[in-house]
Amino acid sequence: MIRVVLPFHLRTLARVDGEVQVEVGSPATMRGVLDALETRYPVLRGTIRDHVTLRRRPFIRFFACEEDMSNEPPETKLPEAVVKGTEPFLVVGAMAGG
Repeated sequence: MIRVVLPFHLRTLARVDGEVQVEVGSPATMRGVLDALETRYPVLRGTIRDHVTLRRRPFIRFFACEEDMSNEPPETKLPEAVVKGTEPFLVVGAMAGG
């Protein structure tokens, strides 16, 4: 099981408290996590990535093991600590402006 931490507004939309867990096949990739997340919580479809292109939304970032994975290809394998469940996969709502 992959642990996923969502930003407050997406947790509210999905009606969950705290982190969620999703099951992802092997090899565990960012695409696999997002597919599993959208399958388990259909209300999140289109909020994290575009419906058609499946590209990450501009103000959403992904982190794993303190590493920014936002610009990595969706097929990028997740770090072993995330796959084992010792570290979470973070979906972060980015802010712009000053």
